Amino acid sequence: MTNSYSLAVLPGDGIGPEVVACALEVLDAAEARYGFATRRETLAAGANHYLATGELFDAVEAPLRAHDAILFGSMGDPRVTPGILERGFILEMRQRFQQAANVRPVRLYPGVPTPISGLTPERCELVIVRENTEGAYVGRGSTVHAGTAHAVAMQESLNTRAGIERVVDFSFRLALGRRRKLTLVHKTNILVAAGQLWQQVVAEVGASYPEVEVDYVHVDAMCFHLPLTPERFDVVVTDNLFGDIITDLGAVIQGGLGVATSANLNLDGTAPSMFEAIHGSAPDIAGTGTANPAGAILSLALLLGHLGEGEAARAVEAATVEVLGGLPALAGPDMGATTAELGSRIATIVREGRADAALVPDSLLGVLAGLAPSRLAD
Repeated sequence: MTNSYSLAVLPGDGIGPEVVACALEVLDAAEARYGFATRRETLAAGANHYLATGELFDAVEAPLRAHDAILFGSMGDPRVTPGILERGFILEMRQRFQQAANVRPVRLYPGVPTPISGLTPERCELVIVRENTEGAYVGRGSTVHAGTAHAVAMQESLNTRAGIERVVDFSFRLALGRRRKLTLVHKTNILVAAGQLWQQVVAEVGASYPEVEVDYVHVDAMCFHLPLTPERFDVVVTDNLFGDIITDLGAVIQGGLGVATSANLNLDGTAPSMFEAIHGSAPDIAGTGTANPAGAILSLALLLGHLGEGEAARAVEAATVEVLGGLPALAGPDMGATTAELGSRIATIVREGRADAALVPDSLLGVLAGLAPSRLAD
């Protein structure tokens, strides 16, 4: 019997539709090669839809819930005031679908250039787990005396034991299947109350995982150690704001935002998880065919692994790595091929079964396999 999955597709804004189209072409190839099927629903969301209708996440929440997983392009447009799409759609989805863990692999692939001199793939293979539903992103804020010389702005950061505990436990389980080291990144010497709660939860949850070594690094020190000695880290767990910052630093180390990927995981299977490249909508290059689709296609690999299609997921990752390693540049016209051409190259390798698994001996699948249950639609 052929496995069949229900997939929601949100192309979004800017380069989102272009890179998602590449990912779907690769998905077609993977289905043909590995004998599974997807039922796909493309939903309108993002700047154009908002400007035309005023609708944000509320309009698509119900149809999204009906699917096993979500493939997301990008969102953001200079025509829309900053914060409207981010809070009204992306943060709302994370909250209502309880996508508690943002998981971002930081790995340097063979043949992919890095700005860090002397860095090799063997030294750069870690995963950052960012708490995804709390922190400064969901705390309330207020401003008094706005527009005057006496303006005062306040912004809260919300940290709950339950929210911290679920991502910490996930991180320990992830580390248990990898190199068995977990590093907490925070700023406990300044953010004392929140830092103490994070440390307490790590210590208490860690008692159930004696095989995993536990480390702590201040977030500012992490910005020093990550580019110079990434081999020090295996699984990193951190709060929402710090995770947002250090994962972009990690993306630069591994070759740029165009090759980085992420999963936004619901950890109990009660709602669909969402998979996206971490680059933005890049409206300045939209429609030029100069965006690198690798991040979106690697997001598809994570999605397939999450659904249990491990062989297909590994082939997608390996094919992407093979094409990336042969590019003269990782972004812009200097890539030597258009966005669509790169997607077709990767799809062809997958369809013909030529993906070299040796390029990814430790697949991205190791990030997700068995750790976050997929939500298979009825």
